[in-house]
Amino acid sequence: MRTTADFLFEIGTEELPPKALRQLATSLRDGIVSGLAQANLNHGAVHWFATPRRMAVLIEALALAQPDREETKLGPALQAAFRDGEPTPAALGFARSCGTTVDQLEHVETDKGTRLAFRIQHKGQPTIELLPDIVKASLKALPVPKMMRWGAHKTPFVRPVHWLVAVLGDDVVPLEAFELQAGRHTFGHRVHAPEPIALPKPDAYERILREAKVITNFDERKERIRQQAVATAPAGMQVIIDEDLLEEVTALVEWPVALLGQFDAEFLQVPAEALISSMQSHQKYFPIKDKDGQLTQYFVVIANLESQAPEAVIQGNEKVIRPRLADAQFFYETDKKQPLVSRRDKLANIVFQQKLGTLLDKTNRVEQLVSKMADAFGADGQLASRAAHLCKCDLCTEMVGEFPELQGIMGRYYARHDGEPEAVAVALEDQYLPRFSGDRLPATPEGAVLAVADRLDTLVGLFGIGHPPKGTKDPFALRRAAIGILRILMARDVALSLNTLIQWASETFQADQLHAENWASDLLDFLYQRFVAWYQDEGVPTRVIQAVLAVRPDVVADIDRRIRGVQHFMTLPEADALAAAYKRVNNILEKQGGDRAEQVQPALFEDSAEQTLYDAIQAAQNDIQPLLAQGDYVNAMGRLAALRPSVDAFFDQVMVMADDDAVRRNRLALLAELRALVGSIADISMLPA
Repeated sequence: MRTTADFLFEIGTEELPPKALRQLATSLRDGIVSGLAQANLNHGAVHWFATPRRMAVLIEALALAQPDREETKLGPALQAAFRDGEPTPAALGFARSCGTTVDQLEHVETDKGTRLAFRIQHKGQPTIELLPDIVKASLKALPVPKMMRWGAHKTPFVRPVHWLVAVLGDDVVPLEAFELQAGRHTFGHRVHAPEPIALPKPDAYERILREAKVITNFDERKERIRQQAVATAPAGMQVIIDEDLLEEVTALVEWPVALLGQFDAEFLQVPAEALISSMQSHQKYFPIKDKDGQLTQYFVVIANLESQAPEAVIQGNEKVIRPRLADAQFFYETDKKQPLVSRRDKLANIVFQQKLGTLLDKTNRVEQLVSKMADAFGADGQLASRAAHLCKCDLCTEMVGEFPELQGIMGRYYARHDGEPEAVAVALEDQYLPRFSGDRLPATPEGAVLAVADRLDTLVGLFGIGHPPKGTKDPFALRRAAIGILRILMARDVALSLNTLIQWASETFQADQLHAENWASDLLDFLYQRFVAWYQDEGVPTRVIQAVLAVRPDVVADIDRRIRGVQHFMTLPEADALAAAYKRVNNILEKQGGDRAEQVQPALFEDSAEQTLYDAIQAAQNDIQPLLAQGDYVNAMGRLAALRPSVDAFFDQVMVMADDDAVRRNRLALLAELRALVGSIADISMLPA
């Protein structure tokens, strides 16, 4: 007799939101798997499927029933259950609550002595009876921000529901939802196979729908689109595949067929980025570039069917793209009629943040900040200030109004057209770099200083008015801004401290604008937290990062060098013992009130180990100071590791808490010197053993 069977659930709908399709489908899978786990139903592999018109989950080898289980219900202690051989009210009440009599109860040994108990046998329910509630709970829990109702249906969903399939082995699951009864009939491609198709068993799902011109496996369909697009490009040319667009197109088609189209070459006079944005954003086309990386007039469109007249499909798409590109051309030619600087006053009409003023206010602050920071970045002060003066002007252009993702990029084009210096034009685009994790950094010092100043103004302003990120809410992308600042400062090896940068940025605001309590220290802590997250992503142990940040260094490149130094230290054989000794030193000094102000007096040494440690500390200080000045923490930590024998001998031979007060205080002062020396780089007591 079979104890397992495959289970398939499919919900058929109107076209689902393409950008949310993967999340919806995987959430449906996770919900069903979670429900099965809660019901104690074992199963094999799990597969999810998603197309524009359906989501489905296949569970292999699902147990056909819950396992039987035994529950032991504990009652009163034995000594409280009987008196003079007769059951007490406690025993009688417990038996009554279990629906039995006292003579049917057992005696069970527990940690708290012998107690009355009753064993209850629970027979497992058939899976087919449990699945309807599991599936409905999973559908209800889908992350849908906005539901809709249709027709006379009372139950809302992300899109109108047309059919349900629920099959366990050979049986249809008695599931009713959205006023529909689940069956075993699914539907293929809307054009190629519009009639109902019977599903004989769950594991036939992919095959049957493939025969009906539907590729249900999302990732397989995505890879097929990629391969078709690459193969469709003319010889010697390369298709531009944006991963987000590829994901979206995958969610728009069930049976992808790549076709090659082209537009009039005259449009290539428009900046390539604008043409690409138009093709990707509006038409979901994949642009094509030549062997030199220049945009061509060719593009790939993914059709959702095998047309008997593909030329007509291509012509239709070519016809649709022409007015889109004509719009981009019009925007570009119109924008060039006015210099960027003439749009600056319009920034006064765009609110940046209610309490922080307009974009013109922000631009003025950034310009002031850039003038202070430029030298530290090796930037030309005049060019950097000019770039800051113009940095948000392209937001008022027609092109950026239509394609916001082109901010900065169009600033570069328009600045060049206006005859601005090349460094200014490049900086206008570079101010937005990096846009995401792993993105390139600003190429020029002028772009780098502008990028940092813009982000720093945002961070200081929002922290200053008490609007830091909370939980998952980060409307101004402050976490990304912080990482961008840190990456640029490190890459440029900028010697300015974070405290100095925060102070300079705060000075550009009006006196009463930044009123939140402790906002500056909170911002510094926030930046430190970004450091932790960044280095964790790189695989650096959290304790290493925390050990460095514990001594509060605030020059970004210096922090990185310290972390590399501590990582090197941890590979040395002396590391564990010295870290343990340092922790011991910390504990002793903290118990005695912290660091000692006294100078070490060698004349008070009573043991040779004291003198040896003192000499070792002095020698290490002399060796380490020039290394610290150079930021060479790898060799500095290596030199500190050489202190281990002297430290070990000191603790083996010397009683720190001597009876003589002067001797005791002198030994504490010696330990304080040791702590100050080792702690000048990191708090190694925090390192993992």
